[in-house]
Amino acid sequence: MAIPVSIACSEAGKQVWLKLEVNEGSTVLDAIERANLGKSIPGFTLEGRSFGIFGKLVKAETPLKPGDRVEIYRPITCDPETVPRRNIEEK
Repeated sequence: MAIPVSIACSEAGKQVWLKLEVNEGSTVLDAIERANLGKSIPGFTLEGRSFGIFGKLVKAETPLKPGDRVEIYRPITCDPETVPRRNIEEK
């Protein structure tokens, strides 16, 4: 039996939100692989990424429920604690 889920992912300048159906018992990783994001986002890779369902961090092996929104988070490229300091120092 298939269940409906959605996949949300954003890259610099590109956002993708796909609705798809996966088999019951599918995991976060199964849904991401089925979404084939490399087709929509050139150079897309899962390396260094985190995953969530409705804003809550989950592991790739987490089973999905009908209606789940799988979110793929980008890796942090800078230390969030230093960003405000840099902005203040630049003024």
